[in-house]
Amino acid sequence: MPQPDRIDLHAIARSAMGQYGFQPFFPKAVIREVEALDEAAVLGNPPDSVADLRGLLWSSIDNADSLDLDQLEFCEPAAGGEIKVKVAIADVDAYVARASRTDEHAAKNGTSVYTGIETFPMLPQRLCTELTSLLAGQARLAVIIEYTVLSDGTCRYGAVYRGLVRNQAKLVYEETGDWLEGSGAIPETVRRTAGLEAQLRLQDQAAQRLRARRLRQGALELEIIEARAVIKDETVQDMIVPKINRARQVIENFMIAANETIVGFLDKADVPMIQRVVRAPRDWQGIVAIAAASGTSLPAEPDPVALSAFLKERKAADPERFPDLSLAVVKLLGPGEYAMLAPGQTSAGHFGLAVLDYTHSTAPNRRYADMIIQRLVKCAIQRNSCPYTEKQLSDLAARCTERDKFAKKVERFMRKAEAAVLLSGRLNETFDAIVTGASAKGYYARIIAPPAEGRIMRGGDGLRVGQKIRIRLVNMDPYKGFIDFERVHS
Repeated sequence: MPQPDRIDLHAIARSAMGQYGFQPFFPKAVIREVEALDEAAVLGNPPDSVADLRGLLWSSIDNADSLDLDQLEFCEPAAGGEIKVKVAIADVDAYVARASRTDEHAAKNGTSVYTGIETFPMLPQRLCTELTSLLAGQARLAVIIEYTVLSDGTCRYGAVYRGLVRNQAKLVYEETGDWLEGSGAIPETVRRTAGLEAQLRLQDQAAQRLRARRLRQGALELEIIEARAVIKDETVQDMIVPKINRARQVIENFMIAANETIVGFLDKADVPMIQRVVRAPRDWQGIVAIAAASGTSLPAEPDPVALSAFLKERKAADPERFPDLSLAVVKLLGPGEYAMLAPGQTSAGHFGLAVLDYTHSTAPNRRYADMIIQRLVKCAIQRNSCPYTEKQLSDLAARCTERDKFAKKVERFMRKAEAAVLLSGRLNETFDAIVTGASAKGYYARIIAPPAEGRIMRGGDGLRVGQKIRIRLVNMDPYKGFIDFERVHS
C-alpha cells in the first residue's frame, strides 16, 4: 500500500527515544573506545580456568534478523532419564570495562530498544553484533551455566564457570518451532548438521519438562498481542503477532532455569545481587472480579495456581478473546521491577513465573542489569571482592527499572505509529474488532486484521472488554501515535 513520503518513521522513533530520556546515538568517545578494542588480545590467551567447550554441539535460536546473540544451548542425557543442560551466555564484560565510556553510556540507556523501523542497541554494533555476539562459527568467551532437569521437571542446579564456545548452528524461532511441532519441514541447518536433530529433540524434551512443572506450580501462561511491523524498503507492509511455539518455549524455559541457577550461585557466594521481581498482585481483587464475570471463583488471597488454572480454562474456552483477558490480568498484576537483594535477605519472588529466586542474567548484550549480574558472577567465580556496594546496586536497580519501563513506552508508541502508517489511505473503512479497554478514560478496540489498536471516539458507551464490534477508522496520526475509531451499528 502506498504511504506518504512525508511520514518519517526514523524521525518519529528518534524523537520518542529522546522524549523518554534515551540517547539514540553513541557519543564519539564511545565509538573510539570500541573501535580500539583488540579481539585477539581478549581471545588469544584465556586463563587456564576458562574451559574449552568449542567441540560441543552448541546452537542458538533467535529471530531471523537478530545478530546480537546472547545465548547458546547444549544438552546431554544423564543417568535415570535426567537431562544435563549447559547454557552459554556471551561474556560482554570481557570487552566492556566497568566505568569505561561504553559502560557509562550503557548504564544511562539501560537496555536496547526495538522500535520496528530501527533498533537502538545498548552497545555499539561492533560489540553487540560482532565481538561479543555468539555468532555461528566464531570462537567466543562465555559464562557457562549448568543444571540438570529430572524426569518430573525438577531442576538441580549445577556449576557456573567461564568457557570458550563456538556456535555450530544459528536457528530461527519460526521454522524450528514449526518443525518441533510437526507442522513444518526440518530446517536445512538442522538437516545438514550432524547430530543436531537429536540434540534439539533433547532440548525440547527438557524444556517441556521444565514448563510442565512450572505450570503445576502456578506459572502464568499469558498471551499478549504485541504486533510487530513488517517493514520493507522503509514501507510498513503488515503488522504480525509472533507465534508462541515450541522453539520459543525451549529458550524461555532454559533461560528461567539458568537465571534461577545464577541466583543460587550468587547466594552461596554471599554476594549481593539484583533480582527481577513481581511482587504480590497490585489488584488481586480486580483479577477476582474478572474471573467471577466468567463464572470462576478465585480465592480471596493471591493464589498463582488458581489463577493459572483459570487462565488455562479461558484460553481453551475462548482463544480469540484470551489475549485481551491476558492484557487485563497483566495490568492488574502490576509491572516487574529490579530490586537489590543483600546476602541472607528474603526475595519478593516473581509471581507470574511462580519462582521465588529470579534475576536477569542471560542477555548482557541487550540489558544493563544482565551485565551487572555477569560482573557479580565473574567476581564470585574468581573469588574476588564484590565490584559494587549494596547502595550502588540499589541505585542501579532503580535505574534499570526506570529504563525498562520507558523502553516499553517507546516500543508501544512505535507500534501505534507504525500501525497508523499501515492504515494511512484507509480512512472511513470499517473493520471487525474486539474491545480491549473500557474505563473512565475511554474505550479502546483492536482491529482483527491488521492487529492495530486505537481509541473509540464515538459510540463506545456501554461496551465491555472482549465484545466484538464493527468500527470505522476516522483519524490517525503517526507522529502522535494515535488511531481513532467510531463504532458502526449493524
